[in-house]
Amino acid sequence: MNKTADYQFTITVPVYNEAESLAALEACLAEFLPRCIMKACVLLVNDCSTDSSLELIKDICARRPDFYYVSHPRRLGLSGALKTAFDAAESDYIGYIDADLQTVPEDFNLLLEHAADYPLVTGVRAARKDTIGKKIQSRIGNGWRRMMTGDGARDTGCPLKVLQRNAARQLPMFNGMHRFIPALVLLQDGGCYKEVPVRHRERAAGKSKFNMFNRLRGFTDCFIYRWMRRNWVTINRGENNLG
Repeated sequence: MNKTADYQFTITVPVYNEAESLAALEACLAEFLPRCIMKACVLLVNDCSTDSSLELIKDICARRPDFYYVSHPRRLGLSGALKTAFDAAESDYIGYIDADLQTVPEDFNLLLEHAADYPLVTGVRAARKDTIGKKIQSRIGNGWRRMMTGDGARDTGCPLKVLQRNAARQLPMFNGMHRFIPALVLLQDGGCYKEVPVRHRERAAGKSKFNMFNRLRGFTDCFIYRWMRRNWVTINRGENNLG
């Protein structure tokens, strides 16, 4: 049963084939919850994993009173898992962290200090522990995205974010949405965001789900965003011409 309305802050975690990481994830989040500056819970989103992730998630939620889960019958990808989480969470504030724990749950407190003033507070990974190749890909991708969207975000791929519930619920669903959360928040009425430096560490277990192919998708997704921005702004202004 989803009881996230009983909490101020819900930490959402998309999970796809992360069986090797779930024990550490459980321990780390369970240790953090009492230290969170808001009353917090965890919502795990199983994105149709093909390993034992779902069974492990059910076990975790059975023994942890502040852990909940939802599960997709078919795989929707990271953006779909995030949209499911944002729509399911009933708390005032909704956080996002990856199951690989390359970011640190304790840093949510740094973001939550600003959550009342900004629809989105997003981390910027300091001293990234990724490979040189991954850093180069990320730098190129971030530069292209900033040029195409004008969002100014330095590290849109950082998997540590806090959103106000209304802002999270307004995010449109499309494949690649997760790359454009700052840009999409800026389209909302009163949309703004704040960046906060957070820690980053090496992946301890499991395998990264990102490669050169799906990073290249981000280049074409920028055109989808530009189309959406043009039509979104026109509709909000009440103009008749949607071209």
